[in-house]
Amino acid sequence: MRTKLILFAAIFFMTATMAYAQDWPQYLGPERNSKSPQKGILRSWPETGPEVLWSVPLGIGYGGPVAKDGKVYLLDRNDETGHIMRCFELATGNELWSFAYEAPGSVMFPGSRSVPTIDGNFVYSCGPYGDLYCIDINTHKPVWNKNVWTDFGGDKGNEPSGDSQGSPGGFAPRGNFPIWAISQCPLVYGDLLILASQAPKAGVVAYNKLSGEVVWKTANLGNETYVSPAVVKIDGADHIVMVTSSTNPIGRPDAPKTPGNITGIDPLSGNILWNFSGWDCHISVPSAVDAGNNKVLVVGGYEHGALMLQVEKMADGSFGAKELFKTVEFGDQAKPPVFHNGYFYAQYGTNNRRDGMACMDMDGEVMWKTKRDPDFNKGSMILVEGLILATDGARKLYLIEPDPTAFKPIASAELLIAASAEGMAARFGTQNWAPIALADGKLLMRDQSRMICIKVAE
Repeated sequence: MRTKLILFAAIFFMTATMAYAQDWPQYLGPERNSKSPQKGILRSWPETGPEVLWSVPLGIGYGGPVAKDGKVYLLDRNDETGHIMRCFELATGNELWSFAYEAPGSVMFPGSRSVPTIDGNFVYSCGPYGDLYCIDINTHKPVWNKNVWTDFGGDKGNEPSGDSQGSPGGFAPRGNFPIWAISQCPLVYGDLLILASQAPKAGVVAYNKLSGEVVWKTANLGNETYVSPAVVKIDGADHIVMVTSSTNPIGRPDAPKTPGNITGIDPLSGNILWNFSGWDCHISVPSAVDAGNNKVLVVGGYEHGALMLQVEKMADGSFGAKELFKTVEFGDQAKPPVFHNGYFYAQYGTNNRRDGMACMDMDGEVMWKTKRDPDFNKGSMILVEGLILATDGARKLYLIEPDPTAFKPIASAELLIAASAEGMAARFGTQNWAPIALADGKLLMRDQSRMICIKVAE
């Protein structure tokens, strides 16, 4: 009897583990590289597209969801009141709980910005004005909260102001607050929660994830940035890599003209291990990409393209970084590229360039571009079971076979809806730019009014 009980317990544990083996607990997925371990992906869709399992209404915004243990977490926002951490059941879309806190204010392209991180019994999130919260997923109450911006000398970004048209946000004067607000996604590394402050008195900051105590911080690393920290392997060890923008010539016309920096940091001590000064992109958003063999790829939008670095360990144990190539023919304005079998895949749609989806090799040679046929512009991509699931930044979801010889779509479906925008934001289409997430065979996507759950695997 005891043997049967042990066997039953083992089977139950294995089943429970397998059921949620394909969680999506943070920005860009389990390994923070836009890749999923999901199996059984559907390789053909009905004419109407894959099955929509459920839909829930959301406020406007660009913040994507995460999923763990059958639950979905998303930081929603109402500009009049503040942020709302919402938790849904993955199977049904039923809202299980929410926690709201005040953070009123508005910027151009208003709404939510970042993707939460779920770790253990806690969900971490950072709002557009720097409000950093650790919330217990069992009590639904905050354990601690800080402000990653104002705690280190940053000016408040949510005080009333207006642009030349009299509407909030944009290039309205708000002191040193980032023009497009704080958009980064938290990184859990061991016992640490790591974010970039980039306020006057701090660059990257590591908090104790359980208490919120500052464990280490670097000095300010340069200009404002919208990049989330990445982990890159250098000589077998983890380096936190942070990308800082060059001076914004439009938003900061009176600021000294300085280049952007790509900085490698020891994740446990905060010591700067190496720095490359020479990145030319005044609004950096995508995280750095680990390209293997001590190589780091950085991409940007606004027609600034891509830069490949080689990080080298010197005889004295120090590190240096040198440029391998730079190109304006490949890039991505909003997300890091997907790296697969020695090739990079990205969506290179910018304000003035419509190169669509593009493929580039390790030496900077662009293999192909879709241009506007089909158009891809600030969408999101996941590599799963050798295929790419990609939103186009507008209405469509694609299933694509990644191939350096040609763009090879397998299926597509129009699943997202457009929302009306006002002012300058109305020039930029549907703005369905949020990162997508894949968990337990279900793809989570959002537009400017709702989140939908799609069945994409058996």
